[in-house]
Amino acid sequence: MSANIAIVLGSGLGSLADAVTIEREVPFADAGMPSSKVAGHAGRFLLGECFGLKLWVMQGRVHLYEGHAAYDVAAGVRWLAGQGVSRLILTNAAGSLRTGFSPGEWMMLSDHLNLTGTSPLEGGANFIDMSEVYSLPWRERMRDCARKLMMPLHEGVYAGLRGPQYETPAEIRMLQVMGADAVGMSTVLEALQAKALGMEVLGFSCLTNWGAGLSDAGLDHAEVLHTGQSAASQMMRLLEVALADG
Repeated sequence: MSANIAIVLGSGLGSLADAVTIEREVPFADAGMPSSKVAGHAGRFLLGECFGLKLWVMQGRVHLYEGHAAYDVAAGVRWLAGQGVSRLILTNAAGSLRTGFSPGEWMMLSDHLNLTGTSPLEGGANFIDMSEVYSLPWRERMRDCARKLMMPLHEGVYAGLRGPQYETPAEIRMLQVMGADAVGMSTVLEALQAKALGMEVLGFSCLTNWGAGLSDAGLDHAEVLHTGQSAASQMMRLLEVALADG
């Protein structure tokens, strides 16, 4: 039985891979991809069984801020498509920009702002319709399942920036004015590539911290990892229920 669903795990969410009964492991290098040097990104593909179905897990990703081109950042999505994946769940760690979207909770992406200044589709007339990047039917299903589980699941707009530095308080205020609800340094380029390949896409942000200037606390990657690890169990339960029937 082939696997048509894949999950991409962001910073601090690698523990979700522990739930997979592994059948096959493919390091990024063996797939012709660069590996990330950032903590929380193992850099491998796992094929196995989880939530009662067969799926791929991409444990880790590479980023623009590591010096990679946009086309290379989206290489994992193209590789998964080559394995027969047609439904892609993207996860990330993000800073919350909205009161009421508290750290430790999850936000489902309704849309995004690509503020990276680049695209994996550069180099040709790749005029892809982006009217609905994140599948509405899939989002409705996740929303219903979260309600049944009494799990807080926000929905909003994700702003994708290049990094690697965190945003300034002024930049956070700018993003709020632009309509962003969360901010991070990944996901948007993968979503662009997936849409270009005809995939059904879903996105989730684990809200790991407040944006700069929204609290007195400083920003630290170790805190991002810790919060992501703590929130992973909630996402595990949601996916288990939502994907139970394949």
